[in-house]
Amino acid sequence: MEDNCKNCGSLVASNFCNNCGQKKFKRIDKKYLIDEIQYIFLHTNKGFFYSAKNVLRNPGKTAKEFIEGNRVNHYKPLMLAFVLSGISSFISFKILNVSKIMEQTYDKQNINKSAINEYMSFLSNYNSLVMLLAIPLISVVTYLLLKRWNNNYYEHIIMNAYIQCCYTIYCILILYPILFFLKDGHLTTYMIISLLSIFSIPVIMVWFYKEFYPEKSIGDIIVKVVFFILIGFILYVALIFIFIIGTLIISGPEGLLKLAPQPK
Repeated sequence: MEDNCKNCGSLVASNFCNNCGQKKFKRIDKKYLIDEIQYIFLHTNKGFFYSAKNVLRNPGKTAKEFIEGNRVNHYKPLMLAFVLSGISSFISFKILNVSKIMEQTYDKQNINKSAINEYMSFLSNYNSLVMLLAIPLISVVTYLLLKRWNNNYYEHIIMNAYIQCCYTIYCILILYPILFFLKDGHLTTYMIISLLSIFSIPVIMVWFYKEFYPEKSIGDIIVKVVFFILIGFILYVALIFIFIIGTLIISGPEGLLKLAPQPK
């Protein structure tokens, strides 16, 4: 039986409209909902866990496969980064209670609580957004450093999304379980391990680029990563300087008192 397409009005003789591709109209019933749930669970989660497993084992090869067109079984890398950062944020602030631990640390250093609370609140509420916004900025640096290695800027966005995913997965599987057992009564060790975990990022980058560019020597890759770290450090210092100037402009000299050590 032919029906009119609900999208373009053309006659539909099969399950799909030959003109616009719209699926033939069918009333929503129990079978429809079951099919939708099965599709979401089987397809979305299959892609998510498949990609997460491959990123964990071979981040560079996984990114190379995706960029070169083998994308059927892969979860979208930017969405994967978003989901993983959301999971990481939940564990950090709901299970590890990082905000409370940070407050205890800064209490010992006599830093004003209100400034720390505002900072931690911002990170907890906008963690995923901040991480996603950082990827395009980081990609500018990696693109300029690796410009002669024949990948465009947009491909670097995908590459850095995979690097972020790899780091986040290792945090979830290794770092967070360690921190969970140290969060009560081992504050100094907790903070040291948290800070040291940052140094795993250059290691992951070297590993990633060696897999992505197998024809490049390990020495060339290490040099590029070292330059990236130096540029990142300079940008970090610049951002702190901009933050201080912004605080002075918005709040005046009194605004800096929030960041200064307070007398006991």
